[in-house]
Amino acid sequence: MSVVFWKELADHFGSRRFAILFILICVIGMASVYTAAQAIRGAPEEFIFLSLFTSHGGALPSFLSFLSFFGPLIGVMLGFDAINGEYSRRTISRVLAQPIFRDSWINGKFLAGLATVAITVISIILVILGLGIRMLGFGPSGEELWRIGIFWGISVIYIGFWLGLGILFSVVFKQTTSSALASIAAWLLFTFFIYMLAGLIADQMAPLGPKSGPEVWVKHGRIEDMVMRISPATLFAEATRAILIPNYRGLSLAAMLSEAEAEIPTNPLPIGQSLLLVWPQIVGLIALTGVCFAISYAIFMRQEIRST
Repeated sequence: MSVVFWKELADHFGSRRFAILFILICVIGMASVYTAAQAIRGAPEEFIFLSLFTSHGGALPSFLSFLSFFGPLIGVMLGFDAINGEYSRRTISRVLAQPIFRDSWINGKFLAGLATVAITVISIILVILGLGIRMLGFGPSGEELWRIGIFWGISVIYIGFWLGLGILFSVVFKQTTSSALASIAAWLLFTFFIYMLAGLIADQMAPLGPKSGPEVWVKHGRIEDMVMRISPATLFAEATRAILIPNYRGLSLAAMLSEAEAEIPTNPLPIGQSLLLVWPQIVGLIALTGVCFAISYAIFMRQEIRST
């Protein structure tokens, strides 16, 4: 498996499509962080380096929004032709004819893609930190580094889900174009259309009207949130919000009402409490990633591979 891992890792970093997308994300992310740093320089906060990832300035959204939007494209790009690309090049039978087990082959491909994602995300984060130190004139605190490290881990798991989804479609479909289109369709569904789907289901199960009481509004909101959390993009947004915003108090109704009435204490939560708030979201992301790859693993192990 180590041979497959290092070979796939070299192929990922040597591909032109990866270089183009990586440069695009770096340029957009640094532009967003530079604008955010200019906006918060005049009003310093306690966790100012965390604000570099969450603040936005002008027409550019935050880096967190960019990663949530473009991160899945990295995972899909690394996985959509991982298996069927070998079929189309007629190399899979020759590779598996060597003393390489099937499970070692697909595991090496997945781990190489996950390592590529981890190196990519940490590289972008280090560039952002270096840019922030250069512009602000001081470095991040220890707790900020811990929170940024946890943010990095959640980001790797989030993009790893899309990597596993791309590998799944690569196993199911024999043509790379079909797997690419299926991956893009899933990305559009979980990123954009899930909002409309959640509202439609909530309207059917708890319709709202001029005379609707508070119970109906609460039920409508809970159903909408439940459907939204099927999407890994929603889980990622909720998890990273609590990690990068220490004053975040959760998504409960009491927390939102207190926030509306400006009664939330200004003291930030400890990092352990922030993790407890979003631990279900983190576990959900890990479970989705594991289940997605496990399905592709099981299907691939049962496929018949003929020599050509």
